Amino acid sequence: MTVRITVDGEPVEAPAGSSLTAAFVGTRRWRLRDHPISGEPRGPFCGMGVCFECEVTVDGRPGVRACLERVAPGMTVETGR
Repeated sequence: MTVRITVDGEPVEAPAGSSLTAAFVGTRRWRLRDHPISGEPRGPFCGMGVCFECEVTVDGRPGVRACLERVAPGMTVETGR
């Protein structure tokens, strides 16, 4: 079953219960944030919550690791772009 979430103000259809990282990759969104010092684009790396490269803001909660967060109907996600 797919559900609608909002990513950076845009509606996105994603499989319910999948990781946010899987939803991002499925919609070809590889850039999830920029490095705070160099400004280089950052995205999924380890896929298991160790590297913190996929941190996004979910429903107002900053620092959520997209690889560990499950897609839920109506969630709002902001990448650090």
